[in-house]
Amino acid sequence: MLVTVMLAMFMAAIEATIVATAMPAIVAELGDFSLYSWVFSSYLLMNAVTVLIYGKLSDLYGRKPVLTFGIVVFLIGSILCGFAPSMEWLIFFRFIQGFGAGAVMPIASTIVGDIYTKEERAKIQGYLSSVWGISAIMGPALGGLLVEFVSWRFVFWLNVPLGILAIIGLYLFLHETIEKKKQSIDFVGAILLTLSVTSFMFVLVEGGVRWKWISLPTIALLVFSIFAFLIFIYVERKAKDPMMPFDLWKKRSILIANLTSLTTGVILIGLSTFLPTFVQGVMEEPAIIAGLTLTTMSIGWPIAATLAGKSILKIGYRTTSIIGGISLILGSIIFIILKSNDSPLFAATGSFLIGIGMGLTTTAFIVSIQSNVNWNKRGVATATNMFMRNVGSTIGAALLGGILNTQLINFFSKHGVEDTLSLDSTAMLLDQSQRNHLSEEGQVLIQDGLSFALNSVYWVVFLFAIISFILILFLPKGEKAD
Repeated sequence: MLVTVMLAMFMAAIEATIVATAMPAIVAELGDFSLYSWVFSSYLLMNAVTVLIYGKLSDLYGRKPVLTFGIVVFLIGSILCGFAPSMEWLIFFRFIQGFGAGAVMPIASTIVGDIYTKEERAKIQGYLSSVWGISAIMGPALGGLLVEFVSWRFVFWLNVPLGILAIIGLYLFLHETIEKKKQSIDFVGAILLTLSVTSFMFVLVEGGVRWKWISLPTIALLVFSIFAFLIFIYVERKAKDPMMPFDLWKKRSILIANLTSLTTGVILIGLSTFLPTFVQGVMEEPAIIAGLTLTTMSIGWPIAATLAGKSILKIGYRTTSIIGGISLILGSIIFIILKSNDSPLFAATGSFLIGIGMGLTTTAFIVSIQSNVNWNKRGVATATNMFMRNVGSTIGAALLGGILNTQLINFFSKHGVEDTLSLDSTAMLLDQSQRNHLSEEGQVLIQDGLSFALNSVYWVVFLFAIISFILILFLPKGEKAD
């Protein structure tokens, strides 16, 4: 069963690294650079919103049927993504893929919480995190090879055999007994949360690009987002079986873990989405090198998670998380000072430090949360934490994508080339054959603009690393896994 869980997690983990590596090639072929961040945002949005629903459903109906459904939908979305004829269609198919992906990570982690004791969980989480290391090495390498020698479309189709094997393993090895009783599912809460997060994402992505920040569409969507979220909170407090049980948040360790997962989600997406763009577009390195700079993050993650599994037994959740918070800050500082003439190894070092920080904090949070709730709430408690990280990544993709687009437009305007260069000109920079058609002056201007815009993105990432560290300091002292 552990191997099956690891296989399902591997499928989701490799998706994160392999698509980011292929994105410069995808946008170079399909065009419309302004929609770049939507390829990530659409996937993350559905992933974030559905993760809570799947967590609740798994508590009600069992882990097996819910995880199977999620994997099947994920595979359908993956197949369709590979056939996408345009960026708009790719974004739509990523919605479908994300709808299924919401079941994979939280339920796989919950199954581990079910079949292992409290002390064993700390060690097993380290083993599970090795999945990220394997996917990190294989994902960018495979992505780079497929992009250069076959087609970026195979990046999505790689998921199919993995998903089929995971489903077979589930039905062979997972045996569970579920108490039959009348169930109620909070669909109203799910719809309200989807509306709130989606409208907020539109503001972040399109504000300052297609719409002015102070304009009717921007203000209307922002007001609607806040209103839908307030109604969501009201509905959740009244619901018989709320999608997000707020009583879980009353324990300080769970509250801080969830809030910090939100802020680290922004850091995670800021790195995985935009680092390949910097390495390929500004440093002029090939896709496989861009992938390898991202690989080091997912190598650092499982190493740190394995160490965290042991350290939380000795020094507690708080100290382990504090060390992780420091690593996140150090990694983000490297990206602030990263320049076009720096070695990709320097970028890889920053990526590795972010991976160390993520490995230490996420492992400590998951083990802590699962140790503080009963079986019938373990699914939704685990899902809530992953939901917060996914929401952070969703908002981060939209926010940072919006900042990137806005800063690029401002740069071109400042240099008086807004009539000859646009956001779509940046897509030419990401493809070697198209780059050769640019004039030397045009290429330098686009590279300088992209470097300037990405530097602004990484300053925001640094800010969220600081916020994450401050939140971690509020974790209760003296709590260990025992």
